[in-house]
Amino acid sequence: MSSRADLRALFRSNDRELRAVDFFADRRDEWVTVASSLVRHIRWVNDPAFDVQDLETPRRNVLVFYGVGGIGKSTLSRGVAEHLVDGAAHGANWPPLDPQVGPVIPVRVDLARDAGTDFEALILALRLAVAELGVPMPTFDLAFQRYWERNHPGEPIEEYLRRRTWFSRFPATRSMPRQMQSALSDVAQALQLPGTAGALVGQGLRAVVRGLREHRRQVRALADCRRLADLLEADPDLEALSYYAHLLAWDLSRVSARNRAVLVVLLDTFEDVGSRVHRDLERLIQRVVWLMPNALFIITGRNRLPWDDPQLEGQLDWAGPQYWPLLAGGSEEDPRQHPVGYLSAGDCETYLCHRLTLGGSPLIDDRTRRLITANSHGLPLYLDLAVMRFLDLYRRDGRAPEPTDFNLDFPALVARTFRDLTADVRRVLRAVSLLDSFSVELATASAGLDHDAPALDLVERPFVDSDHGAPWPYRLHDLVRDAVREADCTSEDRWSAADWQRAARRTFDALGSQTTGERQRLVAALRQGLRLARDYRLDLAWLADAAFRYVDDFVWEPIELPPAAGTDPQTPQAPPGIDSPAEALAVTLSVIARRQRRHRGETAEQLRTVLASGQLPAELLELPRYFLAECDRDLGHFDASLEGMRQVAEAGGHLAPTAARGLVHLARRIGRFGHVRTAAEALGPEGRRDRVLGDLWWTQGSMGLACSAYAAARDEALRAGQPGEAALSQACLAYAAAFQDRPRSAEQIARAEDMLAGVSIRWAEVQNDIAALIRDAGVASDLPERADDLLARARAAGLTSSIAYVRLAVCLHAAVLGHPDQLDDARARLRTCVRGEEFAYLAELSYLMADEEPPADLPRAQWLDGRPQVRARWTAVVQDRRREAAARAVRGE
Repeated sequence: MSSRADLRALFRSNDRELRAVDFFADRRDEWVTVASSLVRHIRWVNDPAFDVQDLETPRRNVLVFYGVGGIGKSTLSRGVAEHLVDGAAHGANWPPLDPQVGPVIPVRVDLARDAGTDFEALILALRLAVAELGVPMPTFDLAFQRYWERNHPGEPIEEYLRRRTWFSRFPATRSMPRQMQSALSDVAQALQLPGTAGALVGQGLRAVVRGLREHRRQVRALADCRRLADLLEADPDLEALSYYAHLLAWDLSRVSARNRAVLVVLLDTFEDVGSRVHRDLERLIQRVVWLMPNALFIITGRNRLPWDDPQLEGQLDWAGPQYWPLLAGGSEEDPRQHPVGYLSAGDCETYLCHRLTLGGSPLIDDRTRRLITANSHGLPLYLDLAVMRFLDLYRRDGRAPEPTDFNLDFPALVARTFRDLTADVRRVLRAVSLLDSFSVELATASAGLDHDAPALDLVERPFVDSDHGAPWPYRLHDLVRDAVREADCTSEDRWSAADWQRAARRTFDALGSQTTGERQRLVAALRQGLRLARDYRLDLAWLADAAFRYVDDFVWEPIELPPAAGTDPQTPQAPPGIDSPAEALAVTLSVIARRQRRHRGETAEQLRTVLASGQLPAELLELPRYFLAECDRDLGHFDASLEGMRQVAEAGGHLAPTAARGLVHLARRIGRFGHVRTAAEALGPEGRRDRVLGDLWWTQGSMGLACSAYAAARDEALRAGQPGEAALSQACLAYAAAFQDRPRSAEQIARAEDMLAGVSIRWAEVQNDIAALIRDAGVASDLPERADDLLARARAAGLTSSIAYVRLAVCLHAAVLGHPDQLDDARARLRTCVRGEEFAYLAELSYLMADEEPPADLPRAQWLDGRPQVRARWTAVVQDRRREAAARAVRGE
């Protein structure tokens, strides 16, 4: 197996016989995956149906290895690249490639931010790699030359490659520019252009494009690349450069069988691309992968590649399992996504044998190797720390350490590493062990220091992972974080319980000062702050305000506390009692968020438990009270909901405007529309006045007014940075529009779906689906079946209003069709939703829309401008829909 000198170990000893190498622990299973993926890839590319210019077929050319920091992903990437170049690089431990694969050209690019690579360098690396075939890439070279002239005026590409030492690893650094010039000269000669393709500007460019579009005999081979002319005419910027990958794929596909080889692109440290908020670089790289289906891409990073996630649509060009079927969960076909696990015991043994040698023999004896292997649990980071410890003890004592020197668990090893840190860095390390994630600023404040140098030192340590897309970018490796408290028991400057309490208070206060700004940071601060407040019995302080800000919008990220110290999360336990304010608040927020995916009855019971615990301070009682009242409303417990809303509204707290709106909703449920209109005017923006008015106007049949009010509510929420409220208002707008404007309602429903994708509002999701029912009432023959499916979802969530609205949609369907028996049956089902006055107005509407008189036993609503006007508007809705249905029938739709 190949290896390289480990300079860290080399400079720790004077013994010239001692050899320390950066040894690659055998990842045989991972290599077998690579080899089998190559075989499948070659079969796919060689299939007669494969077309490199087909831009619609799902891609199957990505293999992903991902895992935690320190697990050996970069080492695996380097090892695969070396073995693809030289099959003997890893000896007999890695089997050779299947002969049907044929020649392979690997190119490995480290995408780490400090590696100095950019997108242009990536494209150049691909071109330099395929230059080893010894043939020009004419379509790519033609387009790339134009890009180069525009973006590097007066700078020859060979000079650029020479100055940037990063490219020196490629053997074709000198030959590639000559290949490009040869290809350009051939085009210029064929079209009788001066110089090299007329410098691809002005008349020269136009001549080339004209020749391609006219399929002139001289350039017919190039003209077969259907998109070359368009790419030459496009502005040669970075966006265009990313599309040139298609040209490189085309050129590779045209290489003769004698010179052909499969291109394997290894992209390492992909987390430095994929974690960026705007994904600009990732979008360009994904485009290259999509446009080069005849190349196999092997991606390594800390995170699973999320290209199969439809929610990334808009950030990436191709997002969803329909584009990347082998990246989606559950795929059993290679290539796919593989977690890089811990090393096997055999791999650990091999690693320790080869990592340190003396006179060609393993320096670490058998017993010590077995003990280190057992304690490491296969973590490469542990093995490396153990090797360094072995070397330090060997240098200090002049002999091999005893196995007993390694008869310790990971925390004890961390304790020894701990002592290598300065006092201030140890102080910071202890402080940040209280946090899930941290920044340099947060670490400094938590440690109680007035300078950042110790925190800056800490984040450079190998046991600190980074994710610059997170609210706070750094986190301790989980094993190190768990070990710090235990390791601290024996250190000379160990902290007392009071020291930990003071650090927890500092950390808690520092978190509270960083809750302003983006919601992601607010939620992260809530999660960490609640845990600190629970574990160290801290006053809630800033958590109260943060909790109200959390519920201000309808974006329900989970707020879950991990098990308290001393409990085994793997052991099933009964639900713990609520014995602290922090636990009470955490349970409240968790229950509120989870209600979007659970039955309202379960949520109501848990909120009653929080109130019964007596742990919440008085200023926070309105949180569980309001949402309990909301659940009671959804469950049809009208009186209980009315009383809960009234208590919160009269208390005048943070949720008083919301509760006032809840009271108005209840009044609408019983048809007190005059009260609704009067009360709505007093609500203001905080009480969602416009949305409440929209709820009022559609019941009156005034769909235009309703749509205008909902649109105003949506736009106001967007201006206020409240995507949840905006999505909810949009779903309501889609519902109102569906009654009278089918084409417009389809657009509104689609927009609501998009807006709801980023939030979690069960009622709004169901309401948008009801809008689709109403849009299709009297038109779709399968509407009753769709209504039944939607009713099942509404029942599962405990949404009584949604059930009633579905029933109304079925009544509208029967009324439009003019089927009295179906209408009577639909009304009877709707009447099951009526409880006294509650929802009686919906049953009344089922008669008014059919121009019939409601029965005497049905409570009457207080219509704003009288029943005749409401009847006229609703019958107009039915008549308009009938005319549309008749027109569709004539057209044969």
